[in-house]
Amino acid sequence: MARGRKTNAAKGSRATGTTTGPTPVSSALTTPLSSTYPSTYASEAEYDANDAVAKLQAGVSSMSLAPNQPKSKRVKQPPFRFLHLPSELRLKVYDYHFANTGFVLDLDPDNYKRIHQKLAILRTCRTIYREASYLFYSTHPVRIFPTHPGRYFKTKKPLLARMKPCQRASMTSLELRLGPGWSKPPRGWVVNEALGLSDCVSLAKLTVFVECDPGNEIFRGFRQPDNFYERFSKSLLTDVLDEMPWVERIEFDAWPSVKKSGALMRGLMELVTSRGLKISWGKERGWTDAEEVEPQPSLNLNDPLFISHGNPGIMVVV
Repeated sequence: MARGRKTNAAKGSRATGTTTGPTPVSSALTTPLSSTYPSTYASEAEYDANDAVAKLQAGVSSMSLAPNQPKSKRVKQPPFRFLHLPSELRLKVYDYHFANTGFVLDLDPDNYKRIHQKLAILRTCRTIYREASYLFYSTHPVRIFPTHPGRYFKTKKPLLARMKPCQRASMTSLELRLGPGWSKPPRGWVVNEALGLSDCVSLAKLTVFVECDPGNEIFRGFRQPDNFYERFSKSLLTDVLDEMPWVERIEFDAWPSVKKSGALMRGLMELVTSRGLKISWGKERGWTDAEEVEPQPSLNLNDPLFISHGNPGIMVVV
């Protein structure tokens, strides 16, 4: 029993006794001052609590007042009333819109770039379609038969045949080119009902442009015999005029190499005169009603001068 008390006393002394921990060891290194390694946070001396509260209050007030502030409304611009303009001004706008579409309309690979995109204005409304289409087709002559080399030159469906009757009715001028294919004209150069000349009721002028005259001496040995192209051109112009008996004026024009006194031009002018039609002259060739004056051959002083002394075997060159 005494032994048990002694054991309990020993346990109690262990429980109540103070525990001994590790003894701290003094270091020779000193703790660096705050100035040596400055902190990124503001110190207590630099930190002002009043400023932080003021900023917090300003942020809360701005958040609470933002939804209540009236927003500036965007002013909606009214649409421009184009159709309210006088018709004269609208026609001026259409004329400016079609300024870079060329002068004569013909089948050409560049038509999509020059013309097709411009014609998109016709899809706006019926009024603009009626006004713009009339101005476009009445101010642009259409070539009856295509002259662009390649597949368009040999096509059996010219541009005039591909147009609508209402478009052909707005045309005031057509152009007939003569000269391309002078040795073998294309098979598509035929006047028929599908060409649509009978729809051109507003036509006032037919331009006949001659690019070359195969009757010229430089075509000797290459042209077909018996004035083939002269007869073909005269027959083609006759068929065109038969389809449009209301035409009153024919304008003749040509390249500088074509002579008015040539066989081709004389035959065409005789045909027009026999029908009692008026003849006018284009700007390219510069012809007038006066007789054409043949230019005199110029003498080149640098050319050698040949002198014959009567003997066919002797010739002196000076």
